Amino acid sequence: MAGHSHWANIQRTKSKVDAKRGKVFSKWAKLIMSAARTGGSDPSMNLALRYAIERAKADNMPKDSIDRAVKKGAGELGGAALEEVLYEAYAPGGVALMIETLTDNRNRTIPNLRNILAKRGASIANSGSVAYMFKRKAVFAVARGEIVEDELMEMALENGADDVTTEEAELYGIEAEPTVFLELKAALDERGWELLDASIRYIPDNSVQLAGDQADKLQILLDAIEEDEDVQAVHHNAEFL
Repeated sequence: MAGHSHWANIQRTKSKVDAKRGKVFSKWAKLIMSAARTGGSDPSMNLALRYAIERAKADNMPKDSIDRAVKKGAGELGGAALEEVLYEAYAPGGVALMIETLTDNRNRTIPNLRNILAKRGASIANSGSVAYMFKRKAVFAVARGEIVEDELMEMALENGADDVTTEEAELYGIEAEPTVFLELKAALDERGWELLDASIRYIPDNSVQLAGDQADKLQILLDAIEEDEDVQAVHHNAEFL
């Protein structure tokens, strides 16, 4: 089945996540709070909350911190309301960006993003001018290890996967509709396979190849965006060579 350059991007960025553990916990806490505020504090009745908790657990966020975020989001501990806002942007080299944010103040978030982008030759795009280049997908990267390819492919397809990538040297890639994320995640966990990534992402239909100085500058821009306290995730259509 089809392979995609974003699997290489997942491998490229994994170590950076580990190096920014405290900031990652803060992002997951905000996602949990937002989901709990919108749909209630019971994960069995709130799929968005279940997803947020799964992401937090995957990054080893402490249970006490998860529980506190749920209670805060549900209004038991106070706290400001958070709003999900998606921004589209263009970066140098013809790279398209999708920037997911969670904010309690749009009037703080958008000027900060504009400033980060402008300093590095990028800019906010009009709504819809970038989004059409991406599809929202549940994405799983499974460490190859001793896993038999046919076994993984059969399991993935039986649990709702749309596409399985087997060409990567270190991992198997699985894509599915976001609605089956939890079902697929449970099936993978049941088998005890190592997950390098399990998330819902914006996947580009086509990629822009970057190398050398262009690639370095884009990485600096991506790092700067991700450092912003309101940013949850940044998705792009660049392929680093």
